[in-house]
Amino acid sequence: MAEAHQAVGFQFTVRPDGVDFKLSQEVIKNIYLSGVTAWKKRAIQFKNGVLAGVYPASPSSWLIVVIAMMSSLYIRIDPSLGMIDAIKDNLPQSVVPFLSREHVSVQTRVVLSAILFATGLWLFLIYLLRYTLKVLLSYHGWIFESHGKMSTSTKVWLSLVKMFSGRRPLLYSFQASLPRLPVPSVDDTIHRYLESVRPLLDNDQYNQMEILANDFRDFKAAQLQRYLILKSWWATNYVSDWWEEYIYLRGRSPIMVNSNFYIMDLLYMTPTHRQAARAGNVVHAMLQYRRKLERGEHAPLRALGTVPMCSTQMERMFNTTRIPGIETDIVQHLTDRKHLVVYHKGRFFQVWLYTGGRHLLPSELETQFQRILNDTSEPQPGELKLAALTAGNRVPWARARIKYFSQGVNKVSLDAIESAAFFLTLDDEPQGYDPAKTNSLDSYAKSLLHGKCYNRWFDKSFTLISYPNGKIGINAEHSWADAPIVGHMWEYVLATDCFHLGYTEEGHCKGDVNKGLPLPTRLQWQIPKECQEVIETSYLSAKQIADDVDFHGYLFTDFGKGLIKKCRTSPDAFIQLALQLAQFRDQGVFCLTYESSMTRMFRDGRTETVRSCTSEAVAFVRAMEDADATNAQRLALFRKAADKHQNMYRLAMTGSGIDRHLFCLYIVSKYLGVDSPFLKKVLSEPWKLSTSQTPQQQLNLVDINKFPKYVGAGGGFGPVADDGYGVSYIIVGENLITFHISCKFSCPNTDSYRFGQNIQKAMLDIQGLFKPENDEKVVERRKHIENGKKHI
Repeated sequence: MAEAHQAVGFQFTVRPDGVDFKLSQEVIKNIYLSGVTAWKKRAIQFKNGVLAGVYPASPSSWLIVVIAMMSSLYIRIDPSLGMIDAIKDNLPQSVVPFLSREHVSVQTRVVLSAILFATGLWLFLIYLLRYTLKVLLSYHGWIFESHGKMSTSTKVWLSLVKMFSGRRPLLYSFQASLPRLPVPSVDDTIHRYLESVRPLLDNDQYNQMEILANDFRDFKAAQLQRYLILKSWWATNYVSDWWEEYIYLRGRSPIMVNSNFYIMDLLYMTPTHRQAARAGNVVHAMLQYRRKLERGEHAPLRALGTVPMCSTQMERMFNTTRIPGIETDIVQHLTDRKHLVVYHKGRFFQVWLYTGGRHLLPSELETQFQRILNDTSEPQPGELKLAALTAGNRVPWARARIKYFSQGVNKVSLDAIESAAFFLTLDDEPQGYDPAKTNSLDSYAKSLLHGKCYNRWFDKSFTLISYPNGKIGINAEHSWADAPIVGHMWEYVLATDCFHLGYTEEGHCKGDVNKGLPLPTRLQWQIPKECQEVIETSYLSAKQIADDVDFHGYLFTDFGKGLIKKCRTSPDAFIQLALQLAQFRDQGVFCLTYESSMTRMFRDGRTETVRSCTSEAVAFVRAMEDADATNAQRLALFRKAADKHQNMYRLAMTGSGIDRHLFCLYIVSKYLGVDSPFLKKVLSEPWKLSTSQTPQQQLNLVDINKFPKYVGAGGGFGPVADDGYGVSYIIVGENLITFHISCKFSCPNTDSYRFGQNIQKAMLDIQGLFKPENDEKVVERRKHIENGKKHI
């Protein structure tokens, strides 16, 4: 569309007496404003790049050092200890290219030498500050201290970190100061691994695993470890690139359900019930977030308000697409893309996001989206289910992309989708949480996770989904980043939408309506019969996966982290032990449990695994099921298990986890052709219970104590194992925990609703350990759950 604007802005007619030029002043003005905006953006990016590049110093500090150096020379004190004189004597001719050395005065050469020395000293001081900060950030003793207690050494450490952290950091200011992820010792990793599987194996199985582990440690581990340490010295992170490639991009199975995850809208509030208006405000808020992201103007996330987290994953949030390949996919990230692709009722539309060098206003975006909603044209042949290619197996999609989408209008249209800022779907069926409707969260979750299998572009970094009742949500591709990164953006967008942009009394976006905007452009396709057959095959395989997903979401409102903290225990450990109790009651056995923790205190860090099913957790669960055990005994075992879990979580966060180290050792073994039965066994073990906590209030833009209705419902993911559960939980404020539970209908032993009931009862039973036995509310809730009807 921008190209069309320029075409009509410059016209000419050839006449016998010459050429008659005609210029459209309005279009030329827009072109001028676009150019000014682009240069302004480059200038801001350059400025912020310089500020982040010299942080924790500032450009003005260079001038201070230069002035101090010149002043010392003026009073005939040489702080350089003769280095300025040495620079002066060896000053190359190229420094002053327009003058010969004979014409440069001694005073000029002294000034130039002093400036060069001051600059070198300034750069050295920056490096020293960064190195000192990196050493300070390598200390993790603070994280192992009891909650609410802080030792004197930690207080001193925090003061030093604050002192060396500078003022007003930008998003990427701390990147050069973050420590590298350490490589744990093989002995520690194997010891922790054997400890983690002990409660899951009988004596014979454990002895066999111990033999495999010891054989690996004694004969093969040292060689693999040396290569891994070498990589840790060379690369910024010894795990992340291999994790992205081998866990995500090399997977050939569908990413829908198996990899992608979703995030829901506000739980109780719907700012407007007009679909186009809600989409207009949300898209505009995303553009504001993207502008700050491209300029690096977001504040870096910091633990305790002081310890910085890595921001690398945020770089690829927008303008990013996963491109399918025969053997492996790639993540394509572009910059400065000015359009959006919208899907509605089987049609693809291209919408430009800028006019006159500025973002479209929310009211202008609403107009564009309403035009799409009003469009009654029919899909072109093969267009309706085209996006199902991104939902099916990767190899057929990669081959179809090469054969049918590498030239002509298909290539142009596919390029428009893959280069778009993100993908927007205007759905035609309402969704969202409704307390009056049974299983409304279940339907909402399934819609976000897979939809109709052809109305989300699963390869985009994220697909924004807008519903007719004003609700929204996100489906996110997983390879480029983890859920907290998308959650950071989502919190900004929801707060901006509700508290800064707002709506009129009629529910429309605020602002004047610009009716002069060019119409959204339909993407054109020429899809042959053979390609349509590939699309249909992908759709059928994807639909089979989607139909097999059994989902249950519910709100746990009996208590939240406020009451759990009063019990002097970690909310995460409390929930994880409740999950272990629920799992045992549901399946009758314990299983290998995955809990995701972040490693973003290190450069380019992503995640680590916490193996939540510990011997201490097993002992606690057995005591809960033992009628002869007393509450005092159960409570003592609970505290022991909770402390063990917290220690494991902290070890994982500080680079002493188990699974990423073993994973990388396995990759090295494959490169070297070293066969390791131990590593094969470890990497083939199924995670029958996969869990994750979605963080809330990363930005603290909304005071949920003041606005309790403006809380998000969190998000979730599909089941990891065919016969297991996927559980995402979100601790919302002080009195609410939301659970998103998934499994497969095809497994006769799993049921998401039943597991949810088991979690709810486990939570109440554990809480009952901290309260009198005759607590009427607890007893009443237990009876209600036990007598509840089975979910169908």
